[in-house]
Amino acid sequence: MKRVGFLGSGAWGITLANLIAQNGHKVLLWSIEEDVLASIKKGRGHPKFPHLNLSPNISVSSELKEILEQDVLVECVTASGFRSVCEKIQESGGLKKPFIITSKGIEQGSGLLLVEVAYSIFGKSQEIGCLSGPTLAKEVMESHPTGAISASPSPVVQELGVLLFDSPNFRVFKDKDILGVALGGAIKNVIAIACGLSEGLGYGFNTRALLITKGLEEMGKLAKAKGANPTTSFGLAGIGDLIVTGVSNLSRNYTFGHLLGKGHSKESAKKEIGAVVEGEYTSLSAHNLAKDYNLELPIINGIYDILYNNEPVKTAFTKLLLEEANCTAT
Repeated sequence: MKRVGFLGSGAWGITLANLIAQNGHKVLLWSIEEDVLASIKKGRGHPKFPHLNLSPNISVSSELKEILEQDVLVECVTASGFRSVCEKIQESGGLKKPFIITSKGIEQGSGLLLVEVAYSIFGKSQEIGCLSGPTLAKEVMESHPTGAISASPSPVVQELGVLLFDSPNFRVFKDKDILGVALGGAIKNVIAIACGLSEGLGYGFNTRALLITKGLEEMGKLAKAKGANPTTSFGLAGIGDLIVTGVSNLSRNYTFGHLLGKGHSKESAKKEIGAVVEGEYTSLSAHNLAKDYNLELPIINGIYDILYNNEPVKTAFTKLLLEEANCTAT
């Protein structure tokens, strides 16, 4: 049994914290959402997910130093808030325990994957891992079978991910390509927006298959540029996550794109979803990386044009399809 310090309490965070607790580990949950901590402390569960029966192995704390005293740290915060949390850890005594990242994204400005952000703050010698795969929170809450990758250069951290998360309905596989796994989890959110957009515009499964396939190529190009193994894109953390996020209305990113295709503004779409849409944040980062590496990434650039250049949805979508048809696959 491990004592786990868990950072974050959103839909995916509370799902993973509960999964770890159900596997017999003691979870101490920290969050900036004080109402969530108060509700859990009073035995009322998570206020946004009252149907989720929380394990008695979950307790809460608002003291970060108490979290850092646990055997292992698991984070699940927003991509935009990731650096701030890491800096708080560093200011509170530094990272002295294994650290598993479950957030997905690329930091704006720096163009760093969240794993690279952690390396830049804590040092590359630290025991850092990440977990990623086709894991919609609602279906994991309901114990639908799925799988994920525990990735780290360290075999010990890979195995630790299996120990914490693996269960009969949540199979965990090991991989050393932490950058490839992290990249797949980030880029699939941008491609999922394009897939939702296509449905919102009235297009069918053919179009989504095209976007998923060509989006996978764009993911592989960025992986190669980042020094990751491009073949990682063909696994659970790449094509697996891309498929489920690119076809399901349970995905915030897909739903966000669908609303845009139906004529919603960016702000009204986010308001209707009522939660963070990570693909919006990552699309800017991915677009800038494409420029830095001189890569042709029409889908990523098309979503960027819609979200940050206010280009009309139909115009941008038509252009990205035309550019994708004219761009090389390698």
